[in-house]
Amino acid sequence: MENLSELQTTSQNVLAFVSDTQAPMLVETILLKSHNNRKATERLFTDVLERTPAAIFHLGDVVNLGYSGRQWRPIDRYLEALRLAKIPVHGILGNHEVMGRPVEGQRKFQQRFPDHDCTGYLVRYDTVAVVLLNSNFKVMTPQQDRKQQEWLQATLHELDGDATVMAIIVCCHHSPFTNSRIVRPSKEVEQKFVPAYLSSRKAVLFLSGHCHAFEHYKVKGKDFLVIGGGGGLRQPLRQGLGTLADLSPAYKPMFHYITVTSLGESLSVTSYHIKKDFTGFEEGIKLEMKKG
Repeated sequence: MENLSELQTTSQNVLAFVSDTQAPMLVETILLKSHNNRKATERLFTDVLERTPAAIFHLGDVVNLGYSGRQWRPIDRYLEALRLAKIPVHGILGNHEVMGRPVEGQRKFQQRFPDHDCTGYLVRYDTVAVVLLNSNFKVMTPQQDRKQQEWLQATLHELDGDATVMAIIVCCHHSPFTNSRIVRPSKEVEQKFVPAYLSSRKAVLFLSGHCHAFEHYKVKGKDFLVIGGGGGLRQPLRQGLGTLADLSPAYKPMFHYITVTSLGESLSVTSYHIKKDFTGFEEGIKLEMKKG
């Protein structure tokens, strides 16, 4: 326990982000191949626990059916282990949380992530602010949709003027930009969230999942990462003419998550991917973003 405490003290400037840890659904395996996915998710949570970040953020699709108590059982064990180690866990809804029986799915999600707000919420660690948004527009009322957009604009404006904030990370589940052959880029996210992100002086990183791959895009000089490698079935990506300019064409790990480390004037982003023998995760690509 003393060693764990020491590790936590040295990791307080590190935040972990993961997405799409849902177990494969039978219907999905018709199109996509499974690769020991449940074991990969278990290894991922173990690796995050050993790195003892200041907090972990889950960007949705925690389980494959949000209303199913059976699907939550293994995830509950992982979340409990993190919280016993005093690592806070924050989350946002994915499409699988609201699939089939959305009210029950959201209720079970809220039980696991009590600080979650379905119209957006803010979490701050030291000088880094993380803005967490709900991109499940089909299950939101027009009032909730409008409230969230107004909240996003006001929150980013306030954070830009806050001298104690040096960098903002914006997160949602559905990716505004992706070359996935399985899921489409979210035009609604692009229209409702991206302009506010691009206009914010201190917002330097936009994170999303939904596509089960690692992708990196730049729009007007700002970074967008797709990090949907938590355990869902790997999705193929379109290549060639007509595709978006992915800045990480050679880095396509099967399962992965990222950490964001606050270092003076910059944020250091590290992707960790599963080892070939599935014994754990190892460091992959590293990126650096200058704080606003």
